[in-house]
Amino acid sequence: MGRYLLGLAAAALLAALALRREFALIAVTGDSMMPALAPGDRVLVRRVSLGRLRPGQIVIAEMPGTEGYGAAPPNGPVSGDWMIKRVAAVPGDPRPEDILPATAGPPGPLVPAGRFVVLGDNAAWSHDSRHIGYIPGDRLLGIAVRRLPA
Repeated sequence: MGRYLLGLAAAALLAALALRREFALIAVTGDSMMPALAPGDRVLVRRVSLGRLRPGQIVIAEMPGTEGYGAAPPNGPVSGDWMIKRVAAVPGDPRPEDILPATAGPPGPLVPAGRFVVLGDNAAWSHDSRHIGYIPGDRLLGIAVRRLPA
């Protein structure tokens, strides 16, 4: 009986670790996604790569600091500053005119490879691609799969 319980506990631990690697829980802290998401809401996030993004999805990505992004992209446990925004364009999509002033380099007609564009639903309160330009794909945590009320 003891071996069975030990095996069951080990299996539960392995399942929890696998889920943690695929999912994360993020708390909403600002008004930029109102009315879809409110401060205090929690969002279940499925970790995905840039290639899985589609316009209209709500995503969680690393927020750049005053000096830009840190040396290493996010991986492992969830920590740091995150932004929750809606995908406006992915690589190869037409470049939204709203972000022209914020993007560095020569303007091009399409979103470049390895980058994506995010906008907050509440534009008046959103710090998004209109201010910070393209988001590097390696700074993507994942997509929101479910809102959990506060």
